[in-house]
Amino acid sequence: MIAGSGQTVRLQLRIEATPDVVFPFLTVPELYARWQGVRAELDPRPGGVFRVWMDAGTVASGAFIEVRPPRVVVFTWGWEGDTEVPPGSTTVRIELASDGDGTTLTLEHSGLPTDSAAAMHEEGWRLFGSRLAAVVSGDDPGPIPAPPAQEDAS
Repeated sequence: MIAGSGQTVRLQLRIEATPDVVFPFLTVPELYARWQGVRAELDPRPGGVFRVWMDAGTVASGAFIEVRPPRVVVFTWGWEGDTEVPPGSTTVRIELASDGDGTTLTLEHSGLPTDSAAAMHEEGWRLFGSRLAAVVSGDDPGPIPAPPAQEDAS
């Protein structure tokens, strides 16, 4: 379940694999790009780079803050070229807990500046959370859907 609470987005989902299996999908570039984005540059250590190309021109970037295999990954997040949520301006915390033969993943994305930014990221994390669960379970989640067309406000 995901719930946007002010400027924080929370997601909790069960993945049909152990934390040892799930964790590399959060830290290994080739595995990360299988569920979110088309390419990733990750250096999973405190201060290391976090950079994900969602497509050729949309890049999320920040830095790793905490990495405790196979349980916790924390990194900063923002969008290159964006002034509302610039690179490294928000924080994503992902915790993995054993749940029988699976994992409960809890994600909290905090520091989002507006309700609209929280809503956009809630939608994104819901989509990519389901893609992560599929990929880790050995399924093909298919292509990433195109974002809805934005109406020109002018």
